[in-house]
Amino acid sequence: MLNRRTALAALASIPMAIAAGSPAVAAPSSSLIDSHWTGSGSVGSVDHSAWSQFLASYVRPGSDGVNRVDYAAARAAQGQLKGYISRLTAMDPTSMTRDAAFAYWANLYNAKTVDIILDNYPVASIRDIGGGLFSRGPWDDDVVTVNGRALSLNDIEHGIMRPVWNDPRIHYAVNCASIGCPNLMTRAFTASGLNAALDQAARDYITNPRGAQMTSNGLVVSSIFEWYKSDFGGNDAGVIRHLSQYGGPSGASSIYDDRYDWALNDAR
Repeated sequence: MLNRRTALAALASIPMAIAAGSPAVAAPSSSLIDSHWTGSGSVGSVDHSAWSQFLASYVRPGSDGVNRVDYAAARAAQGQLKGYISRLTAMDPTSMTRDAAFAYWANLYNAKTVDIILDNYPVASIRDIGGGLFSRGPWDDDVVTVNGRALSLNDIEHGIMRPVWNDPRIHYAVNCASIGCPNLMTRAFTASGLNAALDQAARDYITNPRGAQMTSNGLVVSSIFEWYKSDFGGNDAGVIRHLSQYGGPSGASSIYDDRYDWALNDAR
């Protein structure tokens, strides 16, 4: 479990270059990687039924509000998952409507993340996969090619989705295969009903203790709201307003602490 104090201690005890590269200490900024991805078209219907079937089969909603994945069982369906990812990467998201493209990128990010876990399973945390001298985790590795452009998970989230849509609910749509992350949903995102699905994802996370919790010391939030504070108003007051919008704790004037659990969201 990571909180503000342990993050600061980590910063003090390891070289600054390594700390700055760690997603547990510093998060990527929102920066468009290529104006090509700002294009949109008229395609509004994309078939995500294979991903919905996978999610319905292997995502296990828990009584604690955390959706976990039965990765051990899902290995039997990895071939179908890779087929779905291949079909997605053969499509042109710039020909899609904005809602269809948002659903496309969120589903591609999540499906590829699950695929990466399955390629390395069993593993205790996604941060034990890939990475290099200055980072932990697979986020900077090129993992898909779309429209002839090699992309990493960070490219998708921080180089395309955040700057193009400028919607804080992106953080509830993409899943990093960790307990501390907003839930991997039990069905795929689609253009139809996208806004309602994102609102529900936000409520599910914010009303769960791992998203926000009022403690005897004060308001404790997910580190997501610290790492990406600029997406939630830029300060504690902005974060608190956002939390309130989706049923979060009330009565706080500032954030006392933040935390995040990088343990794999494994059902076993």
